[in-house]
Amino acid sequence: MASVQSAPADVRGQAPLRGSKVQTGPIAIVDIGSNSVRLVIYESMTRTPAVVHNEKAICAIGRAMVSTGRLHDDGIVLALEALGRFRMLAEAHKVETREAVATAAARDAANGHEFVRKAEAAWGGAIRILSGEEEARVAAEGVIAGMPEADGLVADLGGGSLDMVTVKAAKTGTAMTLPFGPLRLMDVAHDDVDKARDVVEDGLDELDDLGSLDGRSLYAVGGVWRSLARIDMEAQNYPLHVLHNYTIPRGRALKLCKVVSKLSRKSLDKMKIVSKRRAEALPYGCIVLEQLLLATGIKDVVISAYGLREGILHARLPAEERVKDPLIEFAASTNKRISRIPEHAEEMFAWIDPLFPGESAEARRIRQAMCLFSDIGWRRHPDDRALGVFNQVLTAPFAGVSHRARALIATAIFHRYSGDEDFPREIAAHDLLSEEDDLLARRLGLAARFAFSLSASAAGELRHYRLRMTPARVLLEVSRRREAIAGEPVQKRLGALAASLGRKGEILIG
Repeated sequence: MASVQSAPADVRGQAPLRGSKVQTGPIAIVDIGSNSVRLVIYESMTRTPAVVHNEKAICAIGRAMVSTGRLHDDGIVLALEALGRFRMLAEAHKVETREAVATAAARDAANGHEFVRKAEAAWGGAIRILSGEEEARVAAEGVIAGMPEADGLVADLGGGSLDMVTVKAAKTGTAMTLPFGPLRLMDVAHDDVDKARDVVEDGLDELDDLGSLDGRSLYAVGGVWRSLARIDMEAQNYPLHVLHNYTIPRGRALKLCKVVSKLSRKSLDKMKIVSKRRAEALPYGCIVLEQLLLATGIKDVVISAYGLREGILHARLPAEERVKDPLIEFAASTNKRISRIPEHAEEMFAWIDPLFPGESAEARRIRQAMCLFSDIGWRRHPDDRALGVFNQVLTAPFAGVSHRARALIATAIFHRYSGDEDFPREIAAHDLLSEEDDLLARRLGLAARFAFSLSASAAGELRHYRLRMTPARVLLEVSRRREAIAGEPVQKRLGALAASLGRKGEILIG
């Protein structure tokens, strides 16, 4: 039942689509799955590319494939229509590079290769049929692109298969593929969820490589599991509607799977946060997740918005691009595109170093991201700057950080614009922070606010002043000829910054 590839490998060396020359223009990626066909057009081939267009067509070419051995006729028609449209959209965007892959249904069906030939004509380019192991490893590359620290099991649930690979330190180990996609389970179990549970349990019992996952995480890829996460978010009244890196503890995930897998189709259809197209597959996705958790000692489920398509893109990047920090790269790109004087951010980052002695590597990258985001609100109306930029940063499409870190960076930017006023408690996202986090965010924001009062965002200005900290004071050294800069606004902001650090502010003229 299962196909297993056990040789450990660096995921970057296993990606099947490497080797093309890196382009600077748009890249289009098509993913033909058992349930959906999707097109994503990226602005360029970089570490954190912007998505120009993202479109999905639910075609269900893998429906009833177990019973018939063939792709669904109506689904084929829908898929070919979608690919013809995608071709026109790619041409309209003058895409320089195209990639297209097909997964479980196309590789397993008797008429899979015939369909791919027609699909290539509709799309206007080659389509690669991925093996289950290749699919698992490329999806894992996508997860690593969005969560470089991932440690555990990447599980990509498509309509026709469950593709899994272990990950640690940006490398993959054992790759496994099982025929447990919801469409296939519905077919083999004849729409009986209890029978489907038995099928999944028996299949996982045959695997010998799941015992090493105790205390590690499951990185869940796929639309069905994202829908499950939305249900959990609503049930928990979770304050941040960002799916990437959303984490569900083991016990809660098991309870959720048990409840949702028993819901009737009518009850599922009433859930506004789950599309009707996903509703029928959701109980089967819950069964797969439940059985994976029961078969392992996995501690939690982490939702990944990155998967196969992002893995294809990431595999094409040069090594020097792949190792870059996704948070810092996104923040730097935003700074370059939006800020008044982009170089000011890095100058400020170095200038406020004395205020944060002994910070950890993670705290330092959070501070760097805050500095890079610190001037993106200058075009906003003054009444909207603090909260407007807070929300902009909080939900921005960057990766590589927890939800707590998102909230910390966004709150620091709030204080950069608002000063030392208390954060509005009615904004629930702030609840993601501890009191210690809250104080750090205030210090970061006030440090940036003070720097802007001296430099007005002009490049090279901060080097004229020295900032240092003693056990009792935050000191600003100003030369006699620049004494005029140290007026009331600077004094006031220095005082607020020093107070947040438990010190007094003092300006030394000389």
